[in-house]
Amino acid sequence: MKNKLIALLTMSALAVGTLAGCGNTAATDTAASAADTAAEPTVEAVSTAADEAADTSADSADKYADLSGSVSMSGSTSMEKLANAVAESFMEKYPNVTVTAEFTGSSAGIESVLAGSVDIGNSSRNLKDDEKSAGAVENIVAIDGIAVVADPANKVEDLTKDQLVSIYTGETKNWSEVGGDDQAIVVVGREAGSGTRGAFEELLDIADACVYANELDSTGAVMAKVASTPGAIGYVSLDVVDDSVKALKLDGVDATEENIKAGNYALSRPFVMATKGEISEQKTEVQALFDYLTSDEGKALIKSVGLITVD
Repeated sequence: MKNKLIALLTMSALAVGTLAGCGNTAATDTAASAADTAAEPTVEAVSTAADEAADTSADSADKYADLSGSVSMSGSTSMEKLANAVAESFMEKYPNVTVTAEFTGSSAGIESVLAGSVDIGNSSRNLKDDEKSAGAVENIVAIDGIAVVADPANKVEDLTKDQLVSIYTGETKNWSEVGGDDQAIVVVGREAGSGTRGAFEELLDIADACVYANELDSTGAVMAKVASTPGAIGYVSLDVVDDSVKALKLDGVDATEENIKAGNYALSRPFVMATKGEISEQKTEVQALFDYLTSDEGKALIKSVGLITVD
């Protein structure tokens, strides 16, 4: 009898243990199922997230979708290539906007934007304090290098900064004095008021001290004169240099984008699109143009014309 009682008690304990085990398994399965359900996004949630993303993208794309009007620019002749490329590309993107550009020189461009006769004043130099105090805002859109060029037959490859200063101030008059042939140096430059001339003379600290044989009114004129004149030397924007002239090194450094970005090349300057007041205060067409210039598409355009992007 005693043995039967012990056997019954043992069987009961086993049964309780089995039931407890089954209960724990069921609880675990239930918890796991609940966790899976919580972790799994619902169709509604996925759909809502997708709709929100699509709306955000659409808002961004539609910001200037119905843009129309005009943007007028005037100023630096050195910025002609960039300004024309921007105008063409921007009008292609926004067919109902007309962009016009005139090339009157940096100082004239700033005067025009301050007078309200144009929306943007293009300047190939930093703005002066008096221009800023009059309300002009300096919006740097690209960086340009100023290349020193000679006629293609010139044997000189490299000039030091001091030699360049000496040539442009009239102290050095013959190429033989700087390692070249016995040939008179013909000093070519831009006209007074040119942004390129202002930047060149300022960077070399020779403002109002230059002795020019020719003072020309455009970048293209300087290129043509140097290319066709034996012994000539001139300065032009890096982006217009071609095989018609010989670009000289400065202190052993080539005028290249890489060297300018690295800070190794002395003659570089900003390309400024000045506005009267901040960009945010301008009409929508002008704001859209500046947004375009800072976009990936705009940066690619800046690089395509041989300039360096700001960021």
